[in-house]
Amino acid sequence: MMNSMRNSVYLVGRLGNDPELKDLDGGNKLVKFSLATNEFYKTKKGESVEKTDWHRIVGFGPMAENMDKILKKGSMVAIQGKIEYQKYTDKEGVEKYSTDIKAFDFVAMSPATAAV
Repeated sequence: MMNSMRNSVYLVGRLGNDPELKDLDGGNKLVKFSLATNEFYKTKKGESVEKTDWHRIVGFGPMAENMDKILKKGSMVAIQGKIEYQKYTDKEGVEKYSTDIKAFDFVAMSPATAAV
């Protein structure tokens, strides 16, 4: 049990865009989309604040195809996955970094009923 908890992420939020499905070499599928998670709290002055964080979600294989079919912009979804850090060089030769959530499982919680 503890081994599976080393790099685990559980997020519940709404899609900021429709999923983008791509074909990879070897016939595998890749899906990408942004997910907004919201946190609500009150300041010391009692003012209500909503903080939104954006996450880049990626999924592979049959799950990627299911995400593309089921999820749309505004859909509420629960994602289980792990954090992955990527390092790459852009067209100008500059080293860049990105942080993705690699999804292992998802549950659609509602149809796309509201835009983010």
